Amino acid sequence: MNSQYDVIVVGGGHAGCEAAAAAANMGSRTLLITMDMTKYAQMSCNPAMGGVAKGQIVREIDAIGGYSGIVTDRSMIQFRMLNRSKGPAMWSPRAQCDRALFTLEWRKLLESVDNLEFWQDKVNRLIIEGEEVVGVETLMGIRFVSKKVILTAGTFINGLMHVGKVKMKGGRMGEPPAYG
Repeated sequence: MNSQYDVIVVGGGHAGCEAAAAAANMGSRTLLITMDMTKYAQMSCNPAMGGVAKGQIVREIDAIGGYSGIVTDRSMIQFRMLNRSKGPAMWSPRAQCDRALFTLEWRKLLESVDNLEFWQDKVNRLIIEGEEVVGVETLMGIRFVSKKVILTAGTFINGLMHVGKVKMKGGRMGEPPAYG
């Protein structure tokens, strides 16, 4: 395991997986740091890719060489063209995916990308020298140095859950909270 990289990506969700793969495919020595390597690009309770808005994004990612569409094709259990009662400009593809298979396919794909390494840990702080970010330090106290750091911390950062009148910090069910 190296400690010096061209690019470090913090967060293994959809954006982090795409960013890490893109950087590595462009020749950068890349490190993807995530809190749980068994949950790359974990889908929400509605495991859909596509639809009116997200379908456009998935197509744009596909057009620039991204992997979300490929992984969706490999893990899809149902496909539907939405808005067929309207004109073709409004048609929108949507795929329902097997959540576990989607994550597994992302992991297999990422592990096949050259120049990409992985680390399971929580990033506690950015290493800043002057006015420049030069790396990260993890919860385990390990420092990774890089030319660039990409933060893709996701939607659960500083997550707060409410159960009745009780408030608690946390992420998705069974996952620890992330702070930022």
